Amino acid sequence: MKNLRNSRIRRNTRHSNVIVSHIENNLREYLIVSIIFIIGILIGVIFINNLTEVKYQEINSYINNFVESLQENNNISEMSVLKNSLINNLSIGVLIWILSSTVIGIFTVYIIICFKGFCLGYTISALISILGVKSGSIFAISSMLLQNFIAIPCFIALGVSGTRLYKAIMKDRNIENIKNELIGHTIFCIFIFVLIAFSCILEAYISKKIAIYFISSL
Repeated sequence: MKNLRNSRIRRNTRHSNVIVSHIENNLREYLIVSIIFIIGILIGVIFINNLTEVKYQEINSYINNFVESLQENNNISEMSVLKNSLINNLSIGVLIWILSSTVIGIFTVYIIICFKGFCLGYTISALISILGVKSGSIFAISSMLLQNFIAIPCFIALGVSGTRLYKAIMKDRNIENIKNELIGHTIFCIFIFVLIAFSCILEAYISKKIAIYFISSL
């Protein structure tokens, strides 16, 4: 039992070292992609603050109706939430993988990363604007924090992996080397897809219940 526990500790330590080493070796790329994501968040916040009155009222009506439906009826299908979350997130992840596998697609990958940031900034800003700072913040944190704690780093990592592949292709045009880089990129993306799927499960079965618990007190 002790040997098994020590083996698990060594394995976890080895995995942690691989992750730390990966981040350290690609720190510049992580900074660039993270900045692009943050820019997207800021654009989303600015966009909400400059909505026309008609658009603002539409969002106001949508959010209030959604909150009221949660307060009055907690019978929301977890499978429906999971299905929608998987489709939305994995489709974006697969799109990043496909586009980053081409030289010209890397710039589109940056746009997608920025768009993900935009959606996050837009949603949080809308909730705070409509529900108020306290209630909006509580609802945003309870319903979005858990899954995004995993999903956001995953999308950033996909962007970084695509950037690495792009640089490798531009640096070395050898077909065999490009093939190896592409295989490595694909394996890494599959691993990230598994994490994204896990974040979707958290959203459907954990975050939803947390949101319902907190929304009842708003």
